[in-house]
Amino acid sequence: MTSLDNIKNIHFVGIGGISMSGLAEIMLNAGYTVTGSDINHSNIIDKLIKKGAVISIPHAPQNVEGSHLVVYTAAVKQDNPELARARELAIPTIDRAAFLGLIMKKHHYGIAISGSHGKTTTTSMVSLIFKNAMLDPTILLGGELDAIQGNVMVGKSEYFITEACEYVESFLKFYPYVAAILNIEEDHLDYFRDIDHIMSAFYKFASLVPQDGALVVCADNENAMKVAATANCNIITYGLQAQADYTADNIRFDNLGHPSFDVYCKGSRIGEFSLSIPGRHNILNSLASIAVASNAGIDIGIIQSSLLQFRGTYRRFDIKGTENSITVIDDYAHHPTEIKATLDAAKQYPHKRVWCVFQPHTYSRTKTLFKDFTQAFFNADRVVITDIYAAREKDNGEVRIVDLVDEVNNNSSNATYMKDFGDIADFIVKEAQPGDIVFTMGAGDIYKLGQIILDKLKQDAYASCAS
Repeated sequence: MTSLDNIKNIHFVGIGGISMSGLAEIMLNAGYTVTGSDINHSNIIDKLIKKGAVISIPHAPQNVEGSHLVVYTAAVKQDNPELARARELAIPTIDRAAFLGLIMKKHHYGIAISGSHGKTTTTSMVSLIFKNAMLDPTILLGGELDAIQGNVMVGKSEYFITEACEYVESFLKFYPYVAAILNIEEDHLDYFRDIDHIMSAFYKFASLVPQDGALVVCADNENAMKVAATANCNIITYGLQAQADYTADNIRFDNLGHPSFDVYCKGSRIGEFSLSIPGRHNILNSLASIAVASNAGIDIGIIQSSLLQFRGTYRRFDIKGTENSITVIDDYAHHPTEIKATLDAAKQYPHKRVWCVFQPHTYSRTKTLFKDFTQAFFNADRVVITDIYAAREKDNGEVRIVDLVDEVNNNSSNATYMKDFGDIADFIVKEAQPGDIVFTMGAGDIYKLGQIILDKLKQDAYASCAS
């Protein structure tokens, strides 16, 4: 399928996903009839229903009848009853990434942010800058941004801003005029064979940028720079360590770990920038967004004020609350590099001790990055590791969580294994001290634990007052 001509009724299989829901909302705003299905109800689904979507729970063959096109996520198997019925009725089907590409193709200035880490934060930064610059972009995020009240904003301009994930090479179906490569590391090894296979995908992604477009690349990342060397377009670099077009100097942190720094473009100072989120890794993310925005001709003052306004996205150093002077923070980090970056940022945040409750995400990632995981927790004082979140996988017995805990202890001597979220919360309430910060960390359902901990801390405070 090369266009959406003659398409009026679109059905989304797995409509409750963060990206699928965003695509559905874009099509609703464009005047299409949208139906969909999912396994469970959610706030996202309720929001779409209020906007006019007809959504069924669960999947059923009759849900696709009357549709002109069926869109499905990579997580949906080909034997799904709705896909099977669509084939019987000769209704065209298309995967999420290809469908996103069709929408992106209709916008002249497609901006795609790729990389192993930092995509959601950087895409959100870029989105806020373009919104504040009154460029009226269409935005599709992999997380929720308060400034657009969710993960999607439908604009009327030629700008389309989105994350570009390398998993199953889905980003090769996009049409970027400007692309960013933040970093390239080993990940998603349930699909990719090795780093060379991953690199091959990024080489192809870079080749999608037209000659008059631009590729923004982190000069500190060797793999990203190797890819940039083969691209046939304008190259814009940024970094903290290597020589680059955009660099930061005079870096300092306030008492909450929020950085301020001077930014230079090709050796000339363009201004002082301050962030309202912690961490050196976010300085890099902001440099990428500055490069993308400057390339679009956006005023430096707008970029400065937008980055100061940006307070992060859902599940990225997301402060959930404080009880008994113990602060609970949730973070999506699920790769060793991300864990290290988040715990490094925590050093700048006021604390007595740092707790990290980590839920590994997928057996394949835990197995292939096992050694890296064992060395990721040096900046935590206490670590609790719980069972692997399987996601799309089945346990074949090749990796055991107790082995991971043992090896973490061989390196940093700070880990405990606990299975049940309730038991973990009880343990933290008993052992944590005023001034401690507690991270719930991972890409699975570990985010649910933060509220459990806060509720138990509150109950403990009430019990202490009553006694």
